[in-house]
Amino acid sequence: TPEKMNVLFLTHSFPQGEGDAAGSFILRLAVALRDEGVNVRVVAPAAAGLPSAEVLEGILVERFRYAPRRYERLAYTGNMASDVATSWTAKLALVGFLGSDFVHAVRARRNFEPQLIHAHWWFPSGVVGTWVRGLSHLPLVTTLHGTDVRLARSVGVAKPLFAHVLKHSAAVTTVSRWLQDETQALVPTVRPVVAPMPVSTDLFEPGDSRDGQRLLFVGRLNSQKGVDHLLYALSEMKTKASLDIVGDGPDREDLVRLARDLGLTPRVRWHGQVPQTRLPDLYRQAAAVVVPSVDEGLGLSAVEALLCETPVVAFDSGGLRDVIQHEKTGLLVQPGDRAALAKTLDNLLSRDGRGAHLGKAGRLYALSTFAPESAARRYAEIYRQVLGGNAS
Repeated sequence: TPEKMNVLFLTHSFPQGEGDAAGSFILRLAVALRDEGVNVRVVAPAAAGLPSAEVLEGILVERFRYAPRRYERLAYTGNMASDVATSWTAKLALVGFLGSDFVHAVRARRNFEPQLIHAHWWFPSGVVGTWVRGLSHLPLVTTLHGTDVRLARSVGVAKPLFAHVLKHSAAVTTVSRWLQDETQALVPTVRPVVAPMPVSTDLFEPGDSRDGQRLLFVGRLNSQKGVDHLLYALSEMKTKASLDIVGDGPDREDLVRLARDLGLTPRVRWHGQVPQTRLPDLYRQAAAVVVPSVDEGLGLSAVEALLCETPVVAFDSGGLRDVIQHEKTGLLVQPGDRAALAKTLDNLLSRDGRGAHLGKAGRLYALSTFAPESAARRYAEIYRQVLGGNAS
């Protein structure tokens, strides 16, 4: 076996307990890295009701406090950027967040003795990672997941900071080829490598409970996920399919109202957040999973669907092209084209057997690309290259 190494993960998103879906791919990666001889410790933010340290699946997570309890709402909501942009208390909480994250990372460096820091998302964790690197000279690996690249692209002040973090990282990874291109367009001197996050291949498996008229959406209810396009398409479909919507977010009320205005209320079920362990059954029941994102870093729900052999219909946007090969592992539609989305879904639901064929091919592809052991092998290799380059 290769020699052991210690790696410190810095992240603002991480499961809040067994079965929580938020940032679950980071826990999956940490667990799978153990078999590659890599020992991971995680520093993540506190939230109400969470212990300051806990062991999840053998991984020690230290959670840092950063504000009075009632203001500790920056993490785990998915709205960090918009909250900080619009609220003074959130801006102050962010200052506390960065400082406290730094202090805890430095403390972990002393008692865990990592050889390397791995920051997930360039902001806030990558920024903190550069500070720790400046103090300790430990190499920094930064992974870009998508939302953070959008931040660098759309917020003027963020771009120089983004470039600074990437230039001080010994390696930069992106979870899709599209993000690799986007990153290089923003910071041409950086050479990111594509290294996808893992998905629970043992949790997401095929079953035989499919309902030929059920569609499923899984994800945050925000503008970038495009649920409004899906509701319009549903109202234009000839097939009277039903739609399960799993997830929550800032746009929920508006979307419920839109569904009502389109006369879809009896056909749409709103599940809210569900534990990750309940997702496989929902995927297995669906005739198709729809991913109408207009700007997607990777599209993990598409990967989870494919692992359950559920066909995926998605907008041809961003990182989804890494997951869905048109007519092979799923069907792609021009982003924002609601009529084409309705037609594609009608075709899929009315043609028996086509979905099964797409689902089977999709599962084989997803297993080879997103299995935890493949992801862990890729990251362990990146760590060793970085340390090899550093040791010389």
